[in-house]
Amino acid sequence: MSKQKPSTLKRILHYVGKYPLSLFGSLLLAIVSVAATLCVPVFFGDAIDCIVEYGVQWEELTKIFIKTAAIVGIAAIAQWLMSLCNNRISCNVVRDIRHDAFEKLGALPLSYIDTHAHGETLSRIVADADQFSDGLLMGFTQFFTGVMTILGTIAFMLVTNVKIGLVVVFVTPVSLFVARFVATHTHKFFKEQTKTRGQQTAFVEEAITGLKTTKAFSQEKANEDKFNEINDRLQKSSLNAVFYSSLVNPSTRFINNLVYALVALIGAFDVVGGVFTVGGLTKFLSYANQYTKPFNEISGVVTELKGAFTCAARIFELIDETEEVSDAGNIELGKAQGNVALENVSFSYTPDKRLIEDLSLVVTPGQRVAIVGKTGAGKSTLINLLMRFYDVNGGAIKVEGKDVRELTRKSLRENYGMVLQETWLKSGTVRENLKLGKPDCTDEEMIAAAKATRAHGFIMRMEKGYDTVLSESGGDLSEGQKQLLCIARIMLALPSMLILDEATSSIDTRTERKISEAFDKLMEGRTSFVVAHRLSTIVHSDLILVMEAGRVVEQGTHMQLLQKGGAYAALHRGQFE
Repeated sequence: MSKQKPSTLKRILHYVGKYPLSLFGSLLLAIVSVAATLCVPVFFGDAIDCIVEYGVQWEELTKIFIKTAAIVGIAAIAQWLMSLCNNRISCNVVRDIRHDAFEKLGALPLSYIDTHAHGETLSRIVADADQFSDGLLMGFTQFFTGVMTILGTIAFMLVTNVKIGLVVVFVTPVSLFVARFVATHTHKFFKEQTKTRGQQTAFVEEAITGLKTTKAFSQEKANEDKFNEINDRLQKSSLNAVFYSSLVNPSTRFINNLVYALVALIGAFDVVGGVFTVGGLTKFLSYANQYTKPFNEISGVVTELKGAFTCAARIFELIDETEEVSDAGNIELGKAQGNVALENVSFSYTPDKRLIEDLSLVVTPGQRVAIVGKTGAGKSTLINLLMRFYDVNGGAIKVEGKDVRELTRKSLRENYGMVLQETWLKSGTVRENLKLGKPDCTDEEMIAAAKATRAHGFIMRMEKGYDTVLSESGGDLSEGQKQLLCIARIMLALPSMLILDEATSSIDTRTERKISEAFDKLMEGRTSFVVAHRLSTIVHSDLILVMEAGRVVEQGTHMQLLQKGGAYAALHRGQFE
């Protein structure tokens, strides 16, 4: 039986509980602030009774005003310090949740990243966390003081006049019921709002990333229509959430005004009957007003917290996602020689669509293996399995005779150098991007790798050379230049084995020939897997695998496969004849 996950509230309280000093300080300061605030009506009531009974006695009134000013100052300082505590709690809690969510991203399998929109995930960590922070801060700022004020004023009213106090106590639940009823029914609207906002963020991220393609195919109007459709849904869900949540305040305010009117009416009769003084009634009315005010604030806080809890729940959904199978306790691979074996490997991304079946292959150290085939044949999938981005469904992949599932992912991937068709650069200097695979290398080694890949020339033409700051998209660099930087990064790392997945697809033919010389030098003595569409780049491979529908249908050298006249020969004729 699976363990039940704790509620969103319990998980939030768990994060809040990490800061007991700030929490205790906030509660203590809330008590001080409320107590000081509740003293003010007493002083005003005494002043009124003094005037009614003795006339204007400035000496006595001055003493009362000084005490009032002192107590108001204490309340203001307490509220300021309480706000500092509340801000500290709110900011720290959101920081911790964001940290856990981002840390989770590194532990998630690639299957999650491949099947979820990047903008949706981004929305959870950024936008939802921001809204949760605002709601949490409002809750701490107004909820504590509101509850303390209600308890303090009701205690005073019951001690001063039980009859009026009981009237207030019995009418109060009506206000609470209305607030709870409205807040409960607005939850679904807040949930729809946050979900739609996530879809909007995902679409905007996708639109910005693919803006060149959109313009190339004149799809701006289609994109705009799609955005407007999502935006309209967000507008409707937001309007519903705000409208229905806004019913709380006027509803509770009406009931609270009713409480105030009852207190004034009953208190007036008691003044006439001699039970109350005028100052006593003034105090009572002031407390009745203070008593009802927090209900309006708390009703707004409850509504805001509903939205905040909905956002928190979305973040916790990300944090609760199933992680990659842990490799704790697995063995370290160490420096690999380059022995790789695939034994009856079967794999599919989804159970209903079979991809690779019964694939067997033995690769010896230093062997250069080329993988060719039509689009969708399973070439890149095979690379994903070699790097253990995905685990096989059947059979085994072994490196140095050890099943890769028994090795730590870190030690396995440290032995591979990988250059993909899709280039990736991080935000930082050229130097930081090149040293990503070997942070402890010298500048001389870095420059030598850049020269070997013909990247040194254009790097030195940049504004600050190797210290030029690049954005994630590469800024003004062409796709070919970005790919050269990725190749130089691998040249610098000098791994035991290489994976080149269309590594020169964005590079001109002349530069490709020069880089091929550097690659040939790099691949000497290293097991290499080369995925290529241009057959001219793999004619000197030791072994060529021809894949169709996840199976190796042919294997051999370039000349052997041409003489065979099968699938490889057909691919060759399609490119060269």
